[in-house]
Amino acid sequence: MAKLLADGTRARFCMALLDGRAWTASELARHAGVAPSTATGHLNALVRGNVLAEERQGRHRYVRLAGPQVAELIEGLAAMAPEHPPVVRSLSGAGRGQALAHARTCYDHLAGVLGVAITDAMIDRRLLDTEHGLSLTGSGAAWLAELGITIPAGTRRPAVRSCLDWTERRPHLAGAVGAALCHYAFDTGWITPIGTTRAMAVTPLGQAALRHHLSLSADVLSPRGEAGGDPRGA
Repeated sequence: MAKLLADGTRARFCMALLDGRAWTASELARHAGVAPSTATGHLNALVRGNVLAEERQGRHRYVRLAGPQVAELIEGLAAMAPEHPPVVRSLSGAGRGQALAHARTCYDHLAGVLGVAITDAMIDRRLLDTEHGLSLTGSGAAWLAELGITIPAGTRRPAVRSCLDWTERRPHLAGAVGAALCHYAFDTGWITPIGTTRAMAVTPLGQAALRHHLSLSADVLSPRGEAGGDPRGA
């Protein structure tokens, strides 16, 4: 497993796939700046190693991360890596980087400043407990039910799991509860994607809801602390 993830091209593939979507080999090749034949060789190795799963539709082959446990592994490894700030060559590039660090998806749950702040707020309100590892409290289960968030039954996935955030270097909420909360935020219009990246913007509706339910502050709800700001304008 260490050998599979030690290659820079394979690592870039895995980081791109943290958006939870299925990508084609040609899309990943363009993203990583390698030849299609090179990408195919790397993807075959990742599929054989159970890091990626493949799906075929006609002549098209798609790959995605093999599951949430792989996504959490990738995010955790990225958080433990030495910090090398990216070289920003344009204003738009700086804006994209800022938006990604502020709020993004990590496979199927929320990450970045927003994801960590939501986790901290849930701990402060005793919706989550950290005494014996991260766990959902009775109050937390009642809070989710009040919002109308249901957790799928009959799954082997942990209800709650801590995932180390690679930009904040602190844990955010993962597991079935983290995924359900992320899906709910999308479905209710609290958050919206920024272009085709993993970055998310908190909508005015989401800002009001997160202030009401978790008392999140303006600097958490929008980049640079601009209440009501929209990072898509960066």
